Amino acid sequence: MGELVEIVDSLENKVSKLLHKLEVLHQSNTKLKEELNAAKEQQQVNDKTLTEWEDKYNSLKMASTMLGSNSNKTEAKLKINTLIRELDSCIAQLAE
Repeated sequence: MGELVEIVDSLENKVSKLLHKLEVLHQSNTKLKEELNAAKEQQQVNDKTLTEWEDKYNSLKMASTMLGSNSNKTEAKLKINTLIRELDSCIAQLAE
């Protein structure tokens, strides 16, 4: 009978340890999820910032070309033609 009590006590001890480990893992999981969400938000901010800088760079490059820089004249002409086609398309849609 004494062995049965020891076995039950041992099982209770093991279950208690497992429950404690489960709680620790749950807390760790929650913390990691929060860190992941923070990292995702930071990535979105970084992506937005990158897009803004790319737009600024392209605008600056276009302005430089318009001011007489010879390095990107072909690119500027292509961009102007694209803008003209977009305007023509908008005008055609408005005329319908």
